[in-house]
Amino acid sequence: MTDVASGRLAGKVAIVTGSTTGIGEGIARRFAAEGAGVMLHGRDAERGREVAESIRSAGGKVDSFFGDLADPPVCDDLVDATVASFGRLDILVNNAAVTGRSDIETTDAEVFDRVIAVNLRAPLLLTRAAMPHFRKNAGGRVLNIGSVNAYNGERNLLAYAISKGGLMTLTRNLAAAHAGEGILFNDFNVGWVLTPNEYALKVEEGFEENWHTNLPPSWAPSGSLLSVEMIAHFALAFVDPAGGPISGSVIELEQQPVIGLNPSKDSPGVAHSEPDLAG
Repeated sequence: MTDVASGRLAGKVAIVTGSTTGIGEGIARRFAAEGAGVMLHGRDAERGREVAESIRSAGGKVDSFFGDLADPPVCDDLVDATVASFGRLDILVNNAAVTGRSDIETTDAEVFDRVIAVNLRAPLLLTRAAMPHFRKNAGGRVLNIGSVNAYNGERNLLAYAISKGGLMTLTRNLAAAHAGEGILFNDFNVGWVLTPNEYALKVEEGFEENWHTNLPPSWAPSGSLLSVEMIAHFALAFVDPAGGPISGSVIELEQQPVIGLNPSKDSPGVAHSEPDLAG
């Protein structure tokens, strides 16, 4: 295991939203293993305490904050709690998201507002609250966890896709606006990742229990889905101070091209059903 005192993020402090499970948990664990002080965030306090204790037992520095990011004051409170606990803030990972299914028939005002509030407004408000602390440190890094659905999205992920498209634009706008301040903004449009929640959801939707071990090449050319550890690997690279001034990048973390992919037509008789790519 990495010596946290000499890790790549030693002396840095990070907020990772939605970090009591899945991708966020993986990122939080990797950052803590590399020496960062990490503020966990989620809505499941019991699960959050379990994750925090696990990180501490491995020598990591961690605290936790629980609240619904759809409530605007929670965004300010999360940043304030982090600075109160660790004394500074260097990194913000906007990972928390609502992935509820909806299409044009089911996306009413309530559904749309909820998804936008968590997936897009909260990252904006958290970044806004973090900016004074980044400026105090003469720099900071914001990593937004988006989705390949930002470019189009599946038919039952309408509100979600809209929110991730907005997150991509938010990233680029802020990167351009603050390029001269050493405050960097990047976005990962993540493909299909095997998380505990994703596994359980697909079983609930009728997939067999071993569905993740028998995937068609059109869904997963490597034969398996991406893992949270893979995403955490790239997250570390983009917040590592040694990474330089890279900002405004939108990176597709997927197994095959997302834009312009022309699916093979060599098996016209094979039935096809769409996967859930809610990264």
